[in-house]
Amino acid sequence: MSYHGVPAPNGVDTRRSDRYIGVPVRRREDPGLLAGQSQTVADIVLPDTLDLAFARSPLAHARVGEVDVSAARELPGVAGAWAAADLPDLPPVLTPFADEAAYQGRDRFPLAGERVRFAGEPLAVVAAPTRALAEDGAELVRADLEARHPLLGPNQAASSTAPQLFAGLSNVVSERKFGEPADDALAEAPVVVEASYIQQPLIHTSMEARAILVRTDDDGGFTVWVSHQAQHGLRKSLATMFGLSPERVRVVVPAVGGAFGAKSGTYPEYVLAVYLARMLDRPVRWVEDRAEALRTSTRGRAQHLRVRLGADTDGRLLAYELLSDASVGAYPHTGDSVPAATGAMSTGCYATPRVFARIRTVVTTTPPTSAYRGFGRPEATFAIERAMDVLARRLNMDPAELRRRNFIREFPYRTPTGSEYDSGDYAAALDLALEAIDYENVRAEQRRRRSEGGAPLGIGIASYVERAGGPPRSPEYGSVEVEPDGSVLARSGSTCTGQAHPTVFPQVVASVLDIDLDRVRLVQNDTREVPDGFASFGSRSLQVGGAALWCAAERLVRDARQRFAALQEVDVSQVGYARGRLVVRAESGQDIKLGLGDIVRRTGPLRAEETFRPPLSFPFGSYAAVVEVDPELGGVTIRKLVAVDDCGVVVNPMVVDGQGYGSIAQGIGQALFEEARYAGDGTPIAETLLDYLLPTAADMPPLELLKTSTPNPNNGFGAKGAGEAGCIGTPPAIVNAVCDALDVDHIEMPLTPETVWRAFRLFIRNDRGFLRYSTAGSAASSTPGSHSASAPAIQSLGPASHSRTDMNSR
Repeated sequence: MSYHGVPAPNGVDTRRSDRYIGVPVRRREDPGLLAGQSQTVADIVLPDTLDLAFARSPLAHARVGEVDVSAARELPGVAGAWAAADLPDLPPVLTPFADEAAYQGRDRFPLAGERVRFAGEPLAVVAAPTRALAEDGAELVRADLEARHPLLGPNQAASSTAPQLFAGLSNVVSERKFGEPADDALAEAPVVVEASYIQQPLIHTSMEARAILVRTDDDGGFTVWVSHQAQHGLRKSLATMFGLSPERVRVVVPAVGGAFGAKSGTYPEYVLAVYLARMLDRPVRWVEDRAEALRTSTRGRAQHLRVRLGADTDGRLLAYELLSDASVGAYPHTGDSVPAATGAMSTGCYATPRVFARIRTVVTTTPPTSAYRGFGRPEATFAIERAMDVLARRLNMDPAELRRRNFIREFPYRTPTGSEYDSGDYAAALDLALEAIDYENVRAEQRRRRSEGGAPLGIGIASYVERAGGPPRSPEYGSVEVEPDGSVLARSGSTCTGQAHPTVFPQVVASVLDIDLDRVRLVQNDTREVPDGFASFGSRSLQVGGAALWCAAERLVRDARQRFAALQEVDVSQVGYARGRLVVRAESGQDIKLGLGDIVRRTGPLRAEETFRPPLSFPFGSYAAVVEVDPELGGVTIRKLVAVDDCGVVVNPMVVDGQGYGSIAQGIGQALFEEARYAGDGTPIAETLLDYLLPTAADMPPLELLKTSTPNPNNGFGAKGAGEAGCIGTPPAIVNAVCDALDVDHIEMPLTPETVWRAFRLFIRNDRGFLRYSTAGSAASSTPGSHSASAPAIQSLGPASHSRTDMNSR
């Protein structure tokens, strides 16, 4: 138990109750969301609002000639239509948190002028009183496009013979190195396994796609309502682009239907909405529809990984090398820094003496990549956990024992790649996961089937450690203020996009102040109401934003004690605090008490603020999957999935479990269903959710969510990041399980029935009818340069062609 100040010598209780830490309080925001009363950007009604629709390139890579918007302008009711040539003073797009070095020579303009670099890039914009009319206008736009060769995969684009996507610049945008080269250690290692893995590109499919509404203000500034994860970062970007002080730009984030990383940046559509609202002096809105989101929104993952893992004959790891070519899509603004987390976390949970990671980011003619739930860490975990299973097969060793033998056990631990793990007990998490799936009995059943026949059964485990709270030492703002009636107003710079901040943040404040939860109200998501802030991503909200409120509340109590001591003319050490009241013991032996509201009424405003900059935290855990594979149809049935996560001290278990279920669903999606595929000419294949498959409730297996708790030593209440682990641990656990069932080294994700069925064709039947892997073949693998085992190889377009193109043709 921690204390406010020092214990009073006269016996007055100064202990904090922490009474809402670990309590599954129901989410405050759910009634409004479920009843449709919470407003999203699309729900906001402003008089004379114009809606935008975009004419987008049907080609992945082309030189742009004339873009003709005249027919759109003549359509009755259309307020205007513009191509890049009509708006020469449009600023290039700036985005928060990006490495500006990646921009050099690679500017992204709101409308493509001379060249388009991915199918769906905006060429013209139409404004009209309704979205339907604006879309009608966009369909009338025509453009001369001269096709160029597409570059779909990072390996292909990084080739010295690939055409340059930006004239005079390499397609390799950046190269980051972590640790020291380990070639000598790998050359001397008795056992070395090598493999290549593809993290297929995924599409952000939050319930609400991107959306923005802009209104000009009387002072020459503007107000923005936007579905976003970082309102203060967006304000800074927009203010810079339009030459205004940040105070003249107000950004409000209403209810958000999910984000998952895609809503951290500034996008061309946002810039055009602001520009046109100011030019036309009318409110302007753009709401992305599902077809736009599937064709043109940012992608996640998209890394090609090559690994080498060396060990001695007893399974002790000696060296590990990870080489990644990561696609950042057509522009590096939102995705260049994301793969750095892959390099930083390449060590995984293991005490490997030598680790080296080289991460290259590469531009390709696909939609730009950005953060996607877990960004960087799922890729790192998948690579090392798949390699560990391959090594276990090579050594004929139980994969769980191989992991136990190599876990990091002393903390803090500085990895060869420069991360400092704060705390952990990796073996405890693995043991709990294995116990929950009844590991030994499932192994016995697997042996029985392999000897007597039956559908293949497999067990997959994946142990992970992730980093949370980033970027390192990034700040978050929090303030706590007492109202005269004794209620408390908490302000947070974190942005809520559905993570239950209005419930959990007040739990933190109420615990510190030792008051009833219903006395605390949270204000956030508005740059006018909250003076500063950073963002919500990287599992940082509670451990950084919540900790800022924790520190501010503690400071407020210290201030209140000092004020009460002055009122009573006693030393502050004699003032206690409990249940929202200041207490001092009088000479008569009776307690004199004064509430926080009384202090405000007698001494003036009582407010404390904090900007908190903690180091990263390192949550961890182990996932275990039991799968059965249908030999006739290739279907994968997950019989059980167990997730053991350690995110330190859990403030609200119900909220953390909810985040776990959602994150696991997305992890299942990557493992079994999802992939953003492209045709040979670079155009996206998925245009509806019939083409891009998402897991449904019917696809969710029996889940068991378990916890261990290793407190974070770097904030006041021990919380680490939570909410992304399911995307990190689930895919390698499932793939490990399927490979274990089929007795193969690897099959590329997604493990669709077709992919698994093709892997079955590499089996032969023994005399007892059991399917046994034939070593004559290998598992399905992706065609170089493509994103899918079933996708066609990239086809040459031949000589460049010149055509007049309908912008909205399919």
